[in-house]
Amino acid sequence: MKNHESFDLLIRGGIVATPNGIAQGDVGVIGGRIAAIGSLPGAKAAEIFEAKGLHVLPGVMDTQVHFREPGNAHKEDLASGSLAAILGGVTSVFEMPNTVPPTTTAEAIQDKLARARGRMYCDHAFYAGAAPQNIAELATLEKMPGVCGIKAFLGSSTGTLLLNKEEDILAALKSGTRRVAVHSEDEDRMIERKALAERGKPQTHPVWRDAEAARMSTERVLRLARAAGRRLHVLHITTGDEIPLLAAAKDIATAETTPQHLTLSAPECYERLGTYAQMNPPIRDESHRQALWAAVREGVIDVIGSDHAPHTREEKDKVYPDTPSGMPGVQTLATILLDHVNKGNLTLERFIDLTASGPQRIFGIAGKGRIARGYDADFTIVDMGLTREIQNKWIASTCGWTPFDGMKTKGWPVATILRGRTIMRDFASVGSAIGAPVRFVETLEPA
Repeated sequence: MKNHESFDLLIRGGIVATPNGIAQGDVGVIGGRIAAIGSLPGAKAAEIFEAKGLHVLPGVMDTQVHFREPGNAHKEDLASGSLAAILGGVTSVFEMPNTVPPTTTAEAIQDKLARARGRMYCDHAFYAGAAPQNIAELATLEKMPGVCGIKAFLGSSTGTLLLNKEEDILAALKSGTRRVAVHSEDEDRMIERKALAERGKPQTHPVWRDAEAARMSTERVLRLARAAGRRLHVLHITTGDEIPLLAAAKDIATAETTPQHLTLSAPECYERLGTYAQMNPPIRDESHRQALWAAVREGVIDVIGSDHAPHTREEKDKVYPDTPSGMPGVQTLATILLDHVNKGNLTLERFIDLTASGPQRIFGIAGKGRIARGYDADFTIVDMGLTREIQNKWIASTCGWTPFDGMKTKGWPVATILRGRTIMRDFASVGSAIGAPVRFVETLEPA
């Protein structure tokens, strides 16, 4: 590509993060894909984005969100959730199946894809939920276009999906070939310990759903995945106890943690936020938070997802444990992590690995996850020196709140570009909802 050729979009003079390193340069885009990278001084373009002083990063992907549609649109829907995503610099999301009805059939998946068309601002894929009733269909469901894989709840959380009998888990793992994502808590142990959730005391949430419930479940599902010869992705790791198990299973298993488990810790978060800090698996004490950071540094954690799971204030203001678990997070994921980069807890290269190249590698995403010629022109453009305060009034989610309200962070997405089109600029959405289904190398359709 000669630098005097004309581009649809030219991002000029930014600090560009490519597989070759992070250095100043230009990026030219044609037809929604990256056409040239380097110094392009004579290039012409229909649109020029002056990125001097800004970092041009691969589009951030959030591979665990709950957008609540269908069934609970009073908390969130595909439009509001995806708007929150792009305002926070996120270009693609993977949405969870614990909706009403749950996403456990081909019809339910098609319904979500139809609802997303023309309404979602970011690119998207949907998990098919595993249930005892649909184990035989999982191998078919995971091959549908727009499906990112299978999700199994091994312990009950929001919604009705549950797969907790060992024979059912093994059967599900034997049905299909793509990576299976799991919510890993031991249901029997949580039932036994339910009385430890003291009325009016959300600080007892991690006492009831304790570290051992997570460790036992993760140990079991890793054993079953090995027996089935199936790749596994263990979601929202919260304990130091699970890290040695996951480190010993890197050949078959990948792992996620969340910004909130890396940033908040008990008991302080419950004293300050009450039920607004309640999620599953719970925020735990500082020793677990530090163990998660060690796992990030040592490469045991492969990806960071927000587990965006909004509920209304009215629901959260009930008395614990009659309160729902979950908190919004897709809009704050990038700035919380960029603040950790500025604090020295994370390198920028590791941020990119956890939010772009990691998701691409784990899920086999086609044409996304890096700034490379031929890839989708998805960019999260950030000002690493900008300090702003996270505020509830900025949150686009229907719930209208964030556990990080009042927190100042340094490092903010100032533009979101999806397939060569600027969809967020200076903290406001621009243009229409152009989100499309994410493509995967294991389910590419014939042209």
